[in-house]
Amino acid sequence: MALDRELVGRSYPPSAVFEVGRGKIAEFATAIGDPSPLYRDAEAARAAGHPDVIAPPTFAIVVSLEAAMVVLDDPDVAIDYARVVHGEQRFAHHRPIRAGDRLIATTTIDAARTVAGNDLLTARVDLTTEDGEAVCTATSMLVARA
Repeated sequence: MALDRELVGRSYPPSAVFEVGRGKIAEFATAIGDPSPLYRDAEAARAAGHPDVIAPPTFAIVVSLEAAMVVLDDPDVAIDYARVVHGEQRFAHHRPIRAGDRLIATTTIDAARTVAGNDLLTARVDLTTEDGEAVCTATSMLVARA
């Protein structure tokens, strides 16, 4: 079944606050094999001009993935998750994610189309601080195979 183009522009309520901790950043950096001291050592991060340790750029997936799941839980989307593959992932950083950030994620459907029987759904997750400061925009495309 083709995705409803009326879904484009649909936004969902903001997520609960996600508090970024030093331990989570270090754990993620270890998982991806990145030894940068900026992800583990507050003094090294400060020497590089940051107020605390920063997260690797792809750390945004930790927050944005869960927030984007609201789209798949929407009965109006009607996408068969058993046929879904991750087609694309992009991050546009407005500033580094830092330890101590309290992030809120807002998810919006940016595109919904059908190509050769495959449903392509693009969702954007805007990560901001509680105060509304833009931190990162994560965009992902899911493909539901025909």
